[in-house]
Amino acid sequence: MKTAFIKTPIGILEIKGNSGGVVSVLFKNKENFSIAETIPKELKEAISQLEEYFEGNRKSFSIKLSPEGTDFQKRVWKQLEEIPFGKTTSYQQMANQLGDPKVIRAAASANGKNPISIIIPCHRVIGSDGSPTGYAGGIHRKKWLLEHESPAPQQSLF
Repeated sequence: MKTAFIKTPIGILEIKGNSGGVVSVLFKNKENFSIAETIPKELKEAISQLEEYFEGNRKSFSIKLSPEGTDFQKRVWKQLEEIPFGKTTSYQQMANQLGDPKVIRAAASANGKNPISIIIPCHRVIGSDGSPTGYAGGIHRKKWLLEHESPAPQQSLF
């Protein structure tokens, strides 16, 4: 497993992966990581695409992903990948798309366990009332990401 850290406008990201693809992209809360000058070849494309995203030059990702989870979690994460840049969905809409409105809590739980932040855009799932509920990386980051993707960037969504 290879690991790299990058600085973003909203904190440090830890990217892990191997020849099978990216395994995780997670925010780190400590700012004292040393950012290596040498990036493992397995992670170069992922880091390049993440940097383009933060610069505002990328709206979708085209890298191989290899998240580890249950079959249900993987179904939810696959569904998250279908949410377009600049759009949001609710936990209830996700459950409905999974075929059973009663799985809302399970879908929300799987969403919260997404190991590949930003690339699998769990930040695009909001409460039914439009509020930016729960985000493992912190609500302040979720708000930033949603505003970064907003089609009307001169206005604040929250």
